[in-house]
Amino acid sequence: MSESMEERQLQFRKMKIQDISAVVQIENQLFSQPWSKQAFLESMEEDTLFVVAADQHEIVGYCGMYCSFEEGEITNVAVKQGNQNRGIGGRMLQYLLAQARQRNISHIILEVRVSNENAIHLYEKLGFQNCGIRKNLYEMPKEDGMIMLLEG
Repeated sequence: MSESMEERQLQFRKMKIQDISAVVQIENQLFSQPWSKQAFLESMEEDTLFVVAADQHEIVGYCGMYCSFEEGEITNVAVKQGNQNRGIGGRMLQYLLAQARQRNISHIILEVRVSNENAIHLYEKLGFQNCGIRKNLYEMPKEDGMIMLLEG
């Protein structure tokens, strides 16, 4: 299947309660300290914006952001194994950022492991800037986190 055909099939939309089981499976595959189903359910009850990337009926990625007035904090960004490095994460984040703009969110912050060069490169392409390092932010393995900010 060509990339352009794949792009036509992908849909980006707000996460629904029914998506959480698939999201938790991806979370468990990718992260050493994954969010639980309960954590996602509780987060969706707050002022949050969670979106998914769906290939037909299969969830292949998701990302989420806590919202507070004009500020957002991106909490999760994940693309299912086997679907990575195809531009899904970037397109999904562009969709999330467009949703944030519609809510008048103008300052967005996120944290990323300093070793996650692919993610850092993607965030920089989207306009995020490094605004500092938090020592030993992550566990399993212990690692510094880069704080990145998008304004405007």
